[in-house]
Amino acid sequence: MTLPTAVSAAMLAIGDELLSGRTKDKNIGHLADVLTLAGIDLKEVRIVSDEQEAIVEALNALRARYTYVFTSGGIGPTHDDITADAVSAAFDLPCLHDAEAMRLLGDMYERRGVEFTEARQRMARMPEGARHIPNPVSTAPGFAIGNVFVMAGVPQVFQAMLDSVVPQLRHGQTMLSRAIPCPFGEGDIGTPLSAIQKAHPETSIGSYPKFTESGFFTEIVVRARDESALAAAVADVAAMIENIRAARVSENRTPAG
Repeated sequence: MTLPTAVSAAMLAIGDELLSGRTKDKNIGHLADVLTLAGIDLKEVRIVSDEQEAIVEALNALRARYTYVFTSGGIGPTHDDITADAVSAAFDLPCLHDAEAMRLLGDMYERRGVEFTEARQRMARMPEGARHIPNPVSTAPGFAIGNVFVMAGVPQVFQAMLDSVVPQLRHGQTMLSRAIPCPFGEGDIGTPLSAIQKAHPETSIGSYPKFTESGFFTEIVVRARDESALAAAVADVAAMIENIRAARVSENRTPAG
């Protein structure tokens, strides 16, 4: 059976406040959850400061490597909201006041009886030819250019924008996963688990130490896009656990010499 080509993604979170700790990011986890359901592999996340050179460098690297890139932050009305400028520079396009964005924002502020100032007009700026990402929360649109989707940093707005973006994306085959509790530590299972991974290259196998009130154990998680490949690897992991358990029992029964 030929499996569909995997669809990959990266996220670029932008803002000094993320790096200083003043703001705790909530968008990375949400994006990961949504993309997983769509069968899109989130492969990399970068956090960069409000510096155009850093944003351009990171964006160009990510958009060349992955199917999609999602950014968050830096499209507001203040002087340090420079994401639109940086994305325009990365694509070598002029950053313009988009006419439809200006109309949407102008109408919204007029309804509210609020002046549509020069600072607020900054939220209508985007690369020439960019496509709008609707913002049902606060009107100011995000935008898409090429394989890059530029969205707000405010979690409620980011999530609303993402809801409109995901149906446009090419979805991949959903990743299946199975978790197997293992009573032995990673030092005990490291070598045989590595051999199992090599025997099942179409799967991804991870081990995660866990601590609970009842004690310590290791959770082994097997991931694959094909059910039969997943089942075969899970069977080998279960056999490995039983082999280690049997060896321990045999050691305990061996009389001291």
